[in-house]
Order: sequence, then C-alpha cells, then structure tokens
Amino acid sequence: MTRPAAPKGLGTAGSRLWRSVLDAFELSEQGLTLLRQASRTADLCDQLQAVVDVEGPMVSAKDDGQRAHPALVELRQQRITLARLLVALRVPIGDDDDAVRTQRRGIRGVYGGRGAA
Repeated sequence: MTRPAAPKGLGTAGSRLWRSVLDAFELSEQGLTLLRQASRTADLCDQLQAVVDVEGPMVSAKDDGQRAHPALVELRQQRITLARLLVALRVPIGDDDDAVRTQRRGIRGVYGGRGAA
C-alpha cells in the first residue's frame, strides 16, 4: 500500500509526525483524518512556542501586574488537543522495545464527581 500524501502546508513538526506515524502504521480513513488534525496541531504548537520564546511567557496586565501571554495559554490548549488526538490514534508511547499502547477507550474531558456533595 502506498503512503498517503501529507496535507499541503505542513511545517516541520507536522511533517515529522505524519511520516513517523505512517512509517509505523497503516491507518483507516478515520485514522488519517485524526493524523491530519494532529499534524496541523503539532505545527500550531511550534508556531505558538516560537511566539512565547521571543516575547516571553508573561505580558503586562492593565493593573500593572503580569499575566500569562495569550500565546502561552493557547499553546497549553493545543498541547492538550494534540495529546487527545494521539490517544485517539492509539499511537504507542516510548521506544519500540518498551512502547506502551494507549488504551482503547473514548476521549474524555474533565468531569466532576458523581453523586451528592
């Protein structure tokens, strides 16, 4: 089977993720959709990290204090998104010898406890 072409416009991180996953796995069309999004998200994380590297993690707030740079806040969110996409792809974590395959279960967000408080 031939490797699907990478989406146009991928940067370094996205291209590296695309190649590494498809070198190791054959994906269904649903898996390719997840990989496309994960690759784009990896590129976005690199772009946001570059902004934080140049401008710093903190910016001045109106009350003369400091607050987290908006790019840092978005970077955190995109890293969470990337992690969830990789879990959904079930990409093993670690070296080939001691790789751990992620569990097969749905992607969940953070939920509060059940029952009466």
